[in-house]
Amino acid sequence: MSLHADAVRVLTRWPPPGPAQDELRRDYLEHLASHRDAMWRACAPGHLTASALVVDPAGERVLLTLHRKLRQWLQLGGHCEPGDASLAGAALREATEESGIAGLELLPGGPARLDRHRTPCAWHLDVQYVAVAPAGAVEAVSEESLELRWFGVAEVADVADASVARLAERARTLL
Repeated sequence: MSLHADAVRVLTRWPPPGPAQDELRRDYLEHLASHRDAMWRACAPGHLTASALVVDPAGERVLLTLHRKLRQWLQLGGHCEPGDASLAGAALREATEESGIAGLELLPGGPARLDRHRTPCAWHLDVQYVAVAPAGAVEAVSEESLELRWFGVAEVADVADASVARLAERARTLL
């Protein structure tokens, strides 16, 4: 199955957590139907991306990256790559690469939420997952980040934008 087909399958089966997320899900599916290259950075109108909010085993803290280019605290994630077999796999790969933490596990049940946002390269149609770090995990800053830091879930709204705060709240609900 292609990554494009996986994205259609995931979004078709995903039970959105509310009407706004369902509308966004339908928009993503329409974008996928209109753009065979919707999974790739080269899709100028916008492309799907995959991210994961890394949480500690107790679900009390989240790991955010101070993104090198955007200079904002964000969850880990980014562009899909040709070797990615699935959206979930892309999110897990990105989170592992950017956190330096081996053994991350995505919560079952598919994406946590969706978020569409403008970036310097194009619109990102982000499919967001939640990944649980193993006990005792030690993060390592990658070339994508200026810094990595653990924040209490309640602190996220003070340091990150509303989309990251919504993802942290959704993660708390799912945990």
